[in-house]
Amino acid sequence: MGLFANLVATSQLPMATPLRTADVNRTTLETQVHVKLDLAGTGKSQLATGIGFFDHMLDQIARHGLIDLQVDARGDLHIDAHHTVEDVGITLGQALAQALGDKKGLTRYGHAYVPLDEALSRVVVDLSGRPGLSFNVVFARARIGEFDVDLFREFFQAIVNHAGITVHIDNLRGDNAHHQAETVFKAFARALRMAITADPRIGDAVPSTKGSL
Repeated sequence: MGLFANLVATSQLPMATPLRTADVNRTTLETQVHVKLDLAGTGKSQLATGIGFFDHMLDQIARHGLIDLQVDARGDLHIDAHHTVEDVGITLGQALAQALGDKKGLTRYGHAYVPLDEALSRVVVDLSGRPGLSFNVVFARARIGEFDVDLFREFFQAIVNHAGITVHIDNLRGDNAHHQAETVFKAFARALRMAITADPRIGDAVPSTKGSL
């Protein structure tokens, strides 16, 4: 009975390193980006990048990752969306790195399969401390509305480079490019949500045999 009581009490303790917030600004001659996030949020978002479909995808990260996310971006959209999308990825990656801190007590790994009608995507995340992206998505068409689908790889590459995480993205099937993109972003959100969740069994330990990530 005493052991059971101790186990219950331990499970109710807060994790040693709580999930954190971040607030990051990035200013260049091409863009001005502000990202604010709370990894322990409820999925609220305020998004203003000037690119409607991109805002729609960022909203998937917030809602399905249960991350409160604010993104305000002003970029040279008169040229194209490349600089804005990439710099939002850079700033979001920096914010993730800041919010994750030393990663003590976190699950570290996350994975998700997400369908949308005929489309299905799988994303696997490792809060490894090492940037790595495997992006295997062949879109059914080159543009979704006015959005160039090549920019999705640039966005995720920027995130992993600056967050120091490893992400594998595979679109397993899909005939509709909008559906393909949405399943990718939703699966990324769900995988990230799993990875950043506290693991009560490891307490305040870093989930690595090296002792750091």
